[in-house]
Amino acid sequence: MSMILDGLKLMVIGMLTVYAFLLIMIFCMNLLAKILAPIAAKYEKKPEPKPAPAAGDDALRAAAAAAAFDANSK
Repeated sequence: MSMILDGLKLMVIGMLTVYAFLLIMIFCMNLLAKILAPIAAKYEKKPEPKPAPAAGDDALRAAAAAAAFDANSK
């Protein structure tokens, strides 16, 4: 029975060690994210606005699509 209790103690100590390490790692990652946020903002790429499509292209595209469909359906 003593070996089972020793095994359980070892298991609990091991699990607590891993849990403590994970908590410390999460704390360090959050701290590092807060420290490096101003530096990361300098290197952040801002998306360029896309130009608006021309207004008259829709009719021309529809005509081209209809002509291509007609040419391939014969």
